Amino acid sequence: MMNSVQAFLAHAIRLESAAAQRSDELADAMQTWGNREVEAFFRKMAEHSRMHLKEAMARAGFRQMTELPADGYDWPDDVEPESPDWWGVDGLMGIEQAIENALAGEQRGLDYYESVAAGTSNMKLKALAEEFAAEEREHVAELEKVLQSQRQGT
Repeated sequence: MMNSVQAFLAHAIRLESAAAQRSDELADAMQTWGNREVEAFFRKMAEHSRMHLKEAMARAGFRQMTELPADGYDWPDDVEPESPDWWGVDGLMGIEQAIENALAGEQRGLDYYESVAAGTSNMKLKALAEEFAAEEREHVAELEKVLQSQRQGT
């Protein structure tokens, strides 16, 4: 159970930084394979994560934060929540599959923030985790709309 605001912010910063990096990696892979539509989608997702990273750092009240030691992170199932599902990634990936991949990562991020909020007795941390969860919830809803639109061909 997490009860430290500083530890939470370290996790949030790591989560958003890793999400941006992985979205960039997926975009680079799509560029290599010539899949421009999916590349553009992942570039947009990377920018969203970088915006979240800046917001998390601003909320922490500093420009830089030193990382916790490698064993200092406490992730569900020892996996960072917004890690992408690489198993389905190839040059033939369609935009729908890319959106599903991103949606799954955002949902895991939301679940993580909600679990921190639900599991802490620190009211400041609870409020902060709920705020982060609310942002993730918006992104999940946005991606669900995009996915539904894509599936309907609109």
